[in-house]
Amino acid sequence: MIRIRSITFLASAAVIPLTALALVSCGGGSNDATAATAQPPTAHGQPATIRLANTGLGRILVDSQGRTLYLFNKDTGTKSACLGACADAWPPLRADGKPTVASGASASRVATTTRSDGNAQVTYNGHPLYLFYGDRQPGDTNGQGVIAFGAAWYALSAQGNQLSGKPSNSSGVGSGY
Repeated sequence: MIRIRSITFLASAAVIPLTALALVSCGGGSNDATAATAQPPTAHGQPATIRLANTGLGRILVDSQGRTLYLFNKDTGTKSACLGACADAWPPLRADGKPTVASGASASRVATTTRSDGNAQVTYNGHPLYLFYGDRQPGDTNGQGVIAFGAAWYALSAQGNQLSGKPSNSSGVGSGY
């Protein structure tokens, strides 16, 4: 009898985290994830702004609100491979007009690409740019090195290259993807 209870307890204990992981991986029922797709990350009618900021990873690319920008290693050139649930967790940096550049970023590296939905996405050094749902405040780098949706995600340097370091002050929210 004790053995049956132990097995039942262990099976129950395994189901809860596996269910939570499945919901998160699929873009789960979070209202925030849906809002990330429904509302472009740029202010309505305002062009996207890219700049450099100091973080636990060093000087990296961020948007106008100081949110870390990431590249996705599954992308091919300027074509985004992040759609559906992926774009819920990693919202593309949308462009309303020509993106602007400030504080050390290179204007010659900034462009846009057209996503499969027909909307523009900002690119830097040929990489489509994304935000991470798990970054809660400016300077968070919780998406750094996360492997999700078939490839790794990395913050970008001023040159537009992926950074391979681990953040020194991240809250660790991104580990669930």
